Amino acid sequence: MLTTPWVCRSCLSRIARPLIRRQLRHQSTSAASESIPPALLSRARNIALEHKTLTEKLANGFDTKSAKKLGEYSSIVRALEKWDKANESVTELTSLIHDSTTDPELRDLAADDLGETRIDLINASQSLITSLVPVHPFAHLPCLIEIRPGAGGSEAAIFAGDLFRMYQAFCNHNGLRTSVLKYENINGTSEAGIPLSEAIFEVETENAYGVFRCEAGVHRVQRVPATETKGRTHTSAASVHVLPSLQENSAAQEDFDDPESDYYIDIKEVRQEVMRASGAGGQHVNKTESAVRLTHIPTNTVVAMQDSRSQSKNKEKAWALLRSRIAQARREKREDEIVAMRRSVIGVAKMGRGDKIRTYNYGQQRVTDHRSGTTVHDLDDVMAGGQTLEKVMDSVRSWLMERDVEGLIAEEGDTN
Repeated sequence: MLTTPWVCRSCLSRIARPLIRRQLRHQSTSAASESIPPALLSRARNIALEHKTLTEKLANGFDTKSAKKLGEYSSIVRALEKWDKANESVTELTSLIHDSTTDPELRDLAADDLGETRIDLINASQSLITSLVPVHPFAHLPCLIEIRPGAGGSEAAIFAGDLFRMYQAFCNHNGLRTSVLKYENINGTSEAGIPLSEAIFEVETENAYGVFRCEAGVHRVQRVPATETKGRTHTSAASVHVLPSLQENSAAQEDFDDPESDYYIDIKEVRQEVMRASGAGGQHVNKTESAVRLTHIPTNTVVAMQDSRSQSKNKEKAWALLRSRIAQARREKREDEIVAMRRSVIGVAKMGRGDKIRTYNYGQQRVTDHRSGTTVHDLDDVMAGGQTLEKVMDSVRSWLMERDVEGLIAEEGDTN
């Protein structure tokens, strides 16, 4: 799970399987094409035609853009060929079974083979649907996770620290490399044991964005705070934001100068300031201007970094974080536009950083994710970053992929 892109093929297969089986149960013997939604089948056939055109074009001369697109389409074409073969076999066997002139022995053999062939058709349909769902453009990248307290005062700040430790433990359990870029408590220092004001850490392992993208949103906690004298349960929240990490990523760096890229920032639109670091830190603090603040003027996005004693290192981290935030904002804007279109067709909803996505109830030892509807009753293991947390995250990735499949069908149906 942790070494694959966000579009987890096994998860998507679990999503596709019941849909396909329902369609197979209700299809007529002459309508085996219903084993995959017609809109998706039409999309696959159009891609196969374009694949053929690109192949002929490349035979007469190499073109980088065409070659890249050809590679992207190859898996869809192979999946479509397997589906066509399985579909044809089901049709032939069904025809033999229902043909009154067929030899009884041959009819019995066809009936025996039909069950297994239908399973082959189901598997081929799953593979075809999977190949058609686009991989998120940031899925292969490392990621940055930002955690901040929300409503709830000091209890929210304490819970933000709990989430920080939860994700750190999850990474440790699964062999994911991490590095803390910023950790600041409510006193403005990095001292542990004090409620958290803001934490930003990088999960340096490739494909980390695909793993953690499902965690973006508002996490709500219901528990009795340590300072509560009457035993009343309080509700507070913390926000989690997941960004693609562009630091030391050559593929992204190639796009830094491309105005059409999500990663592009016009340096003339960024105000750069240096200042003395604040907070506890010995002789270094308030002695040198090592802190850096960048402001992207068009979006008023501000990034401040003072964790390192080196101004150049703080500037490098600040630029990486600024590019990540701008790229994520641009991507979310496009996703919002797509979701608005899909919602008008099939009612697909998006839950993002502004929505309460999960509740952690300490009194009931319960964790409920409000997107996938998954509820578990081992809160301690969740907060320890254990397998129960992985189970919840996996359910949300499946939920997200199911929305993508529905959206893809809606888009195709809207354009046909």
